[in-house]
Amino acid sequence: MYKDTIHTLNDQAKGKYQLYTDSPLRYLIASMLAGAYVGIGTIVLFSVGGPLQAAGSPFLDILTGATFGIALALVLWAGSELFTGNNLIFTVSSLSKVTTWKQTSIIWLWSYLGNFIGAAFFTVLIVMTGIFQDVPEHHYMFSLSAEKMNAPAIELLFRGILCNWIVCLAIWTSLRAEGDIAKLFLIFVLIFAFIAAGLEHSIANMSILGIALMHGGPDTVTWAGLVHNLIPVTIGNIIGGALFVGGLYFYISNKNQGEIKREA
Repeated sequence: MYKDTIHTLNDQAKGKYQLYTDSPLRYLIASMLAGAYVGIGTIVLFSVGGPLQAAGSPFLDILTGATFGIALALVLWAGSELFTGNNLIFTVSSLSKVTTWKQTSIIWLWSYLGNFIGAAFFTVLIVMTGIFQDVPEHHYMFSLSAEKMNAPAIELLFRGILCNWIVCLAIWTSLRAEGDIAKLFLIFVLIFAFIAAGLEHSIANMSILGIALMHGGPDTVTWAGLVHNLIPVTIGNIIGGALFVGGLYFYISNKNQGEIKREA
């Protein structure tokens, strides 16, 4: 029932790994672009959320959630390497024996590293623009970051699981939909769900927390808080994308639990 989508993911995995083997540097740059594209979603999030929070709007979560889909839309349509999407893609390809788990680990490591570098570079660019230079300590940028940095690790883990379950469903459903409008609609609706619900995405948090840290802020926004957030959220994202989307749909699609490969 889902084998065509499985085959598409396998083809994507082969292409991604081929890019890495041809040139690790080019693959790293593609991963950096994904980190920057998610950063674009972050500045929209802050720009929309700041005035809404200051006004005490009850629609804060709804309207910020409605804007962040631009990040995944850019990642998929412009072309780049997003770690959390690769949690889905390379789990499927490795279960299908199209790639090995060693290759999957390499891609996950390089895409995560590239996403981090891209997010850090984009953060520096935002600081240089000065657009958030004079925001007060109670600004949405700081309150959101403080909440993420000081939540219990176990809660961050499960928020990470649910988040990438939803993000990878956005990727999965966009592959199954026909027409760009339908694909974009699914992406924006599902990304709205994770933002509005307050879930945790490791790559988004790199820019969200990084931008807040680079602008000073209250004592509740710290570098230790960044590490405290990213470790459990990253683990949760892997579980959500690899197990709850990639693993389950592979199992459903492959009744004999053998290999699913596109015939030559």
